[in-house]
Amino acid sequence: MGASDIGNWLFRHRTWLPLPIAAALLLIPASARPSFLVWIGVMVVIAGEWLRLWAVRHIGAVSRTRSERLGPLVTTGPFGYTRNPLYIGNFALWVGFTISAGLVWLLPIVVLVLAFEYHAIVRWEERLLEGRIGDPYRAYVSSVPRWMPGSRATQAAASAQPGARFSWPETLFSERGTLIAIVAGYCLLWLKAWLLMT
Repeated sequence: MGASDIGNWLFRHRTWLPLPIAAALLLIPASARPSFLVWIGVMVVIAGEWLRLWAVRHIGAVSRTRSERLGPLVTTGPFGYTRNPLYIGNFALWVGFTISAGLVWLLPIVVLVLAFEYHAIVRWEERLLEGRIGDPYRAYVSSVPRWMPGSRATQAAASAQPGARFSWPETLFSERGTLIAIVAGYCLLWLKAWLLMT
């Protein structure tokens, strides 16, 4: 199995791959969980979900596909600053949940696992997009960073056409699975903390 095959497999199974992280957050007891850690984690989760909502408003339901179906090249909204705002948002969600669970010592492992997964997926997606879209995608890659926004991204964002492709109701409907998972995740963390106190 080559690097491209690994990225393709990870892409198709990306919804289920973080389940071991979720299990660890729910099953490993925190030795001490200061309340400020919970709120720091909540703020990181809110920031990650806000980024996801902004991105979904511009890309739409195509972000939910598990196949190689591609929509049009999206360069507006957060896609004018970074090529992968949805994955950055996911990263923030898992980091925030890890902090809220009081398992700060687990953060390096979570970061390494997610970094490997998203790097492999993104490399596979980039080859696919370059092959299907060609020069417009190569121009986009040359002006917008893969991960962290930089000075190149400012010009691309400024030249992007304003306005969203999808309404907020459509965006929220498309993102409903993630929103439900966030609420369920915090309910389960609360239940875990309650059980440990009894």
